[in-house]
Amino acid sequence: MSVLPRGTAVIRSRGTTFRVHKRSVVIAAALLVAVAGFSLWSLTLGKYGLTASQVVDILQGGGNLIERDVIIGTRLPRVLVAVLAGAAFAMSGAILQRIAANPLVSPDVIGINTGAALGALVVLTIIGGSALSTIVGALVGALTTIGLILLIANKHGISGYRLVLVGIGMTAMLSSLISFILTRANIYEAHNAAVWLTGSLANRGWLHVSIIGTTLVLALPFLVVWGRNLSLLELGDELASTLSGNAAQHRINLTVLACVLAAMATAAAGPIGFVALVAPQIVRRLLHERSPGLVPSAAAGALLIVTADLAARTLFPTELPVGVLTAVLGAPVLIYLLARASKIGHAG
Repeated sequence: MSVLPRGTAVIRSRGTTFRVHKRSVVIAAALLVAVAGFSLWSLTLGKYGLTASQVVDILQGGGNLIERDVIIGTRLPRVLVAVLAGAAFAMSGAILQRIAANPLVSPDVIGINTGAALGALVVLTIIGGSALSTIVGALVGALTTIGLILLIANKHGISGYRLVLVGIGMTAMLSSLISFILTRANIYEAHNAAVWLTGSLANRGWLHVSIIGTTLVLALPFLVVWGRNLSLLELGDELASTLSGNAAQHRINLTVLACVLAAMATAAAGPIGFVALVAPQIVRRLLHERSPGLVPSAAAGALLIVTADLAARTLFPTELPVGVLTAVLGAPVLIYLLARASKIGHAG
């Protein structure tokens, strides 16, 4: 008989057992309320100013034709992409950090986002094609990148710090390829690609919402089933294999799932940096390490991008790409985690 952590409830359904951490539920609910509030605020802002009550009325089918076009056609897709992409980035980061047992492992730090960006950029500037082909390019780029990283880093098991070092090297190489492609593109293509590579929510439409929304819907059952193995995998390959007998397959499944989430979020919103790194770290401190925290991490990621986009639109004379602000927020966190890891290493 196992002893559950305090504050954990067990739910059994059709022979499947789920553990629900009450603190995780409360934090996720609070973060989602904040996401809804900031999203509503974001919908009111723009050249065509509206009040919150007017926005709610329009969302319920009211308002005139112009108001519906402004909210439904322009502002709502942007907000939904921010929310859904933030959730996907954050869950991708949470999964990878748990698998590698390393807070520095996130899709932007180890090169998955850069690989997705390179794949999409090749389609945009060299091959040319539709939005669908751009999505495929991003996915192929991300999967190829993670495959190369794992091939190089997987020596007698995956070490978190080896994964970080190999990923940083891969990011540098892929970034140089992106720069090379941009120097060969015409001015119009290079300008559009540069804005996209920064991470921008400008001109996002319902196609982008469908890209990331469909991804999350399809990923949900896998997150529910495979996510239960995250705590087990944190124990290390040897112990996890002893307890489950299939730890290697669980690790591969979750790694591919994290890669797909990051790739599709990148395809929808561009390679918005540091959200996947920061959001899971915030949640882990709020939860005191008691839960994998995928749902709270998703809510935290959504909140980060929504608020960063809101700030990028309102705090500066000219609207900034949201990726600029997330980088300003995330870079100090990365430095802090590096310094903390260095101290722990010296202490050991």
